[in-house]
Amino acid sequence: MCAEHSSHGGLELADAVRELYAAGQTDYSFGPVIFVDPRGKPIGRIKDGDSVIFCLRRGEREVQLTDAFVDREVGNFQRADFKHLPFIILTLYHEKFKALPVAFTPTKIPKTLAEIISQAGLRQLHVAESEKFAHVTFFFNGGNNQPFFGEMDIQIPSPKGIPFEQIPELHLAQVVDKVEHGIMEGYEFIITNFANGDVIGHTLDANAKIKCAEYIDQSLSHVVNTAIAADYAVIITADHGNLETMYNPDGSPNGSHTANPVPFLLVTAKKEKPIELIPGRLSDVAPTILSILGIVQPPEMSGNNLITPANKVLTKKMLLLILDGWGVGPQDETNPIYLAHTPSWDNLVQCYPYVYLYAAGEAVGLKADKNGNSEAGHMNLGAGRIIQQDDVKLDAAMQDGSFYKNKILLQTIEDVKHNQSSLHLICLLSEKSSHGSIDYPLALLRMAKDHQVSDIYIHVIFDGRSTEPGSAPELLAKFENKIAEIGIGKIVTGIGRGIALDRDGNYSKTRCAYDALVFGVGKKHEVNWNI
Repeated sequence: MCAEHSSHGGLELADAVRELYAAGQTDYSFGPVIFVDPRGKPIGRIKDGDSVIFCLRRGEREVQLTDAFVDREVGNFQRADFKHLPFIILTLYHEKFKALPVAFTPTKIPKTLAEIISQAGLRQLHVAESEKFAHVTFFFNGGNNQPFFGEMDIQIPSPKGIPFEQIPELHLAQVVDKVEHGIMEGYEFIITNFANGDVIGHTLDANAKIKCAEYIDQSLSHVVNTAIAADYAVIITADHGNLETMYNPDGSPNGSHTANPVPFLLVTAKKEKPIELIPGRLSDVAPTILSILGIVQPPEMSGNNLITPANKVLTKKMLLLILDGWGVGPQDETNPIYLAHTPSWDNLVQCYPYVYLYAAGEAVGLKADKNGNSEAGHMNLGAGRIIQQDDVKLDAAMQDGSFYKNKILLQTIEDVKHNQSSLHLICLLSEKSSHGSIDYPLALLRMAKDHQVSDIYIHVIFDGRSTEPGSAPELLAKFENKIAEIGIGKIVTGIGRGIALDRDGNYSKTRCAYDALVFGVGKKHEVNWNI
């Protein structure tokens, strides 16, 4: 199809998206759309001598696509023979990329819960499916990729090749099995993440969400009973809300995170006297765990012990169970958790100390209006203090002007100008995702214009998580208008986040994204531009 718009690519890509919607596809899973000229030649592909800025923040979802461009040994697929292709990452996605140009280098968080437990000479076990493995390791451990002394990390591969809503149980049974083995082996501290609530919560399938809650409930019964029998204290909480909200305010299915609080339960074998808890924030969980284990809280942890001073709970072994995406929602038909048959959960809430924790916005270091997310949640859980998130730091940098003076970004633009090459911006089509925002490429376009650089191509990754279903054309129109105000830059590629940002080791998806960006492999959409 040939688009007749005279634009910067947003309106043309919106046309292509509408065709994909009509074919039953969704933003998250869009295959690549490639702009071609009237002769069928791909426009704006990444070539030798160009420069690329990966305009996303955070970490685990950005690793594989970064690997595709900087490490030919990873993924086992053919790459272009680039002699010179600077690849700039916005934040440090993994320690293995520390030699790359990193625009905004992070600060590692000292004295996290895992580090303090290690220094106390205790053994610890971290278990999760691959969908959430980085969260119980890298993020929980304060940005450290290497386990601390005495720490064992176990990753269970998440299901591949089948829509998650068709398997709401995921591989939770295997996670439970590893946790129960850890309990039997007597690890003093165990952290595990049940990924189902968030993974299935992101789908739009109401029945799958209800079944998901029921699978989680069954697994809770097994794990908690095993832990209590082995004299463990068990804390059950969540990193943010998601599963508890079936619909958006307009009645459409919800597939996004929420700003709802999350539960906090303390389950112990001994019940000599009632334990009173204080409502708090996710950053209060680590100090509470240290108190229970009898370990002195370091001054770096500014969080509070959630157990009232009049109570004292001591144990030698602790299980932290994170129900990913299990928020506190209304007790009615709009809440899949309420609709599900969850006798174990209901019993725990009735029989053990239970309070709410704030898990969104400023309570976890996000902007005040931001929903919670897994990275912020796990960082706050592990750090025992409120950790300012990258979106806050980058927004502040744009507001105070330091973003536009960033040496790495300025040097990249100068190199493009000197080499008379093209600048490529890979960005997320979102205004509120924890992975990125259209604000970043727009800021870079302004910087490039100030330095007389205009040969810039934009490669859009559709979100489908922080954005509403079917909203991509509207967002593209907004993005188009803002690019037009600046006057430079062409959108030339669109691809779904589920492909471009795979985090589950499925490098066939990563290759699909790479081949689209470099070789022009994908659904061709003709545009009539004078290039």
